[in-house]
Amino acid sequence: MLKENKEQVKEDKNKDKKKFQELEEQLEKAKADVEHWKNEYYRAYADTKNLRNNLEKEQSDIRKYRAMGFIEELLPVLDSFHVVLENEPPSEEIRNYLVGFQFIYRNLVSALENEGVKEIAPKVGDKFSDKNMDAVDITVQEGEENLITKVYAKGYELHGRLIRPARVSVSKNKKEEENKASVKADA
Repeated sequence: MLKENKEQVKEDKNKDKKKFQELEEQLEKAKADVEHWKNEYYRAYADTKNLRNNLEKEQSDIRKYRAMGFIEELLPVLDSFHVVLENEPPSEEIRNYLVGFQFIYRNLVSALENEGVKEIAPKVGDKFSDKNMDAVDITVQEGEENLITKVYAKGYELHGRLIRPARVSVSKNKKEEENKASVKADA
């Protein structure tokens, strides 16, 4: 009987060892599952946060630049005002009208500035910048190159985003132009 008990105890011990190993394997698997789902949770949380941030930035940009199309439509009106106010009126009666036009123009420019519109107004003699200007004409002359010789239209930007570049004429060195002409004649 003692021998049977020993064998029974040994058998029970082996069963317990197997059961313990199975439980350890299940525990390791459960730990791995917990780690996997924890990582999945963090990944989903980060994706959701990134999506929220992107949507907020997109909404902010939409609000910031919502007036861009409308402002593009107003630019010819501003150009017309600028041309009219730049010229000297031929009579006193027209000069009185221009006072009212100047008032309207200043109010319009002020309203646009309040919306974040900035005027790009290069002056004759300034250095040409291709970031916010278009060279629509070239003037051959003596002296330094890439200087503005004439401003055809002002440029505008909205919160740093270019709406329309300033349209200008740019200087080109006369000597360099002559060298190109002589090279073409030799060929």
